[in-house]
Amino acid sequence: MGVYLLLIVGATTAITDASRACPTWPACDGQWLVGLSNTALLVAWGHRVVALLVGLAVAATVVAAWLGDANRRVRLAVTVALALYPVQVWLGALAATSPPSGALSTVHLGVGVSIFAATMGALAWTLEDSTATDDDYDASLEPDSIEEESGSPAREVPTGGLARARVVAAAYFRLMKPRLMWLLCLVAGAAMALAAATGGTELTVRTVGLTMVGGVLSIGASGTFNHVLERDVDRKMSRTSDRPLAVDVVPVRNALGFGLALATASLLAFAAVNLLVALLGLVAILFYSVVYTLVLKPNTVQNIVIGGAAGALPALIGSAAVHGRVGLPGVALAAVIFLWTPAHFYNLALAYKEDYARGGFPMLPLVRGDAVTRRHIVWYFTATLASAGALSAVSNLGPLYALVSVAVGAVFLWTIVRLHREQTADAAFRAFHASNAYLGALLTAVVVDSMVL
Repeated sequence: MGVYLLLIVGATTAITDASRACPTWPACDGQWLVGLSNTALLVAWGHRVVALLVGLAVAATVVAAWLGDANRRVRLAVTVALALYPVQVWLGALAATSPPSGALSTVHLGVGVSIFAATMGALAWTLEDSTATDDDYDASLEPDSIEEESGSPAREVPTGGLARARVVAAAYFRLMKPRLMWLLCLVAGAAMALAAATGGTELTVRTVGLTMVGGVLSIGASGTFNHVLERDVDRKMSRTSDRPLAVDVVPVRNALGFGLALATASLLAFAAVNLLVALLGLVAILFYSVVYTLVLKPNTVQNIVIGGAAGALPALIGSAAVHGRVGLPGVALAAVIFLWTPAHFYNLALAYKEDYARGGFPMLPLVRGDAVTRRHIVWYFTATLASAGALSAVSNLGPLYALVSVAVGAVFLWTIVRLHREQTADAAFRAFHASNAYLGALLTAVVVDSMVL
């Protein structure tokens, strides 16, 4: 996380042009201590102090790896990180003392990401070597070891008017998967804030309102179609056996009509913003309902990875809502969501491993084992943070975004390490909730940094 702190502080320094406050290297105009009144100077100088401290930490890690019992690939990874470190320092010095250059900044960021990836690779392999057993690579679950779920019986709906209305209304509300709405709407909101800030456009209440209404309705339509298409499988799994269609509270015909009505209303709201938003909204509904639910989820171990596109589409929708086109910051935010999805959902796949086996879904723990799944969580966590750093480099996000990304990212990483150590369902749920908290905090920081600071 120290390496990542250096990475994202460097990106923030470049974007805010704080390096112009200290155009000499290593000291600032011959001074080794700077005052507290100049914020830009503090950022630039803080970047150099962090670089020194992190460099010492990387060197100490290399020494520990070679003197300890780390395997060859761990030693190679940390040695590569240390070898790249002087290159990164030289590039930073060149960037500080030369006229602004997009090419130089890109190379500087790329080397920083490489150092971060090398240290995270060393961590992933160290955790795997120290915690994984032979059973963790066993991807098979014996049928006799899984208790069959008979599913929940059909639920009796009260005959009384008010009581019946409450039960049925709650069932239709649940069809819309409301727990997904807040995060996906926050994704769209963050994308709109980014697009407005980078394009110098003022957001209107109409644009925000129509986009959010369309988003809520499209999520509801997608969730409803998912309930319809998976109703038979839902009856086999304990976590889904009480869903409205699984217990026959809502007839399939009614659910289909409800989903179509939501989809139509969603597209009308999106079209009132612009046609590109409506097209992306239609793609989002079809991708989640058809491509993910019918094609990816039951047929490929890469279902979660490719399916992450469904969560990334709201970022493109939010970006298109502001200018009628998808800007680079919107694409970068979509990449963050896409890469975050496996790091988020693989925790749930571990916690509900037996449940997914009952449903017949080829989730990663069932196909390649728990150890590989935990390793992939580290890989995608690394990619998520790297893409979050890249987002700061292509937008106007400032110190708040950098601070939140590092602080909450550190908590997320801590839960991943605990997952490796404990290997329990509780640890998997802890990492799952930490991933939600990370993304929620990051998106909130994007909105505040873009619209307020």
